[in-house]
Amino acid sequence: MSNVVVVYHSGYGHTQRLAQAVAGGAGAQLIAIDADGKLPEGGWEQLKAADAIVFGSPTYMGSVSWQFKKFADASSTQWFAQEWKDKIAAGFTNSAGMNGDKQGTLTTLFTLAMQHGMIWVSQGLMPSNTRAARRDDVNYLVSYSGAVAQSPSDAGADAMAAGDLETARLFGQRVAEVTARFKS
Repeated sequence: MSNVVVVYHSGYGHTQRLAQAVAGGAGAQLIAIDADGKLPEGGWEQLKAADAIVFGSPTYMGSVSWQFKKFADASSTQWFAQEWKDKIAAGFTNSAGMNGDKQGTLTTLFTLAMQHGMIWVSQGLMPSNTRAARRDDVNYLVSYSGAVAQSPSDAGADAMAAGDLETARLFGQRVAEVTARFKS
């Protein structure tokens, strides 16, 4: 079985719930970046041992949170040692807006993975973009480069759209499947 790790920052719980859905689909371990932008004890070692790393951050002002950026900058030690080279990578994000410039966040996560020499996994899901589509459909927000979700700014994580969470679960499953193929 592949060792998939989901490393993420969540400011209000929405991105954490998305991370849990991705991890559920991938059978992955979760590593939360704390409010100070730090990993828990042993977090860097877990990432070094991983076959795949899935990055997650809320979208704030069109990019990752400062806590995630602090983690990304701190990964320069791993970059210098090429510890993540040829690992599978993927990313996900959440914001309050339907668009919310989430693509900026996914591009930041993609660029981090490319800096590390990782292999990026796309969403791999067809969009729900017909007249009959409903908000709780899979890939309703239509992302190809990673999983995205939308959460109203005045609602808690418990009010997240079921379709967004299922999209995240399927995305995690895809990451695990791709990782298994690369390991064999």
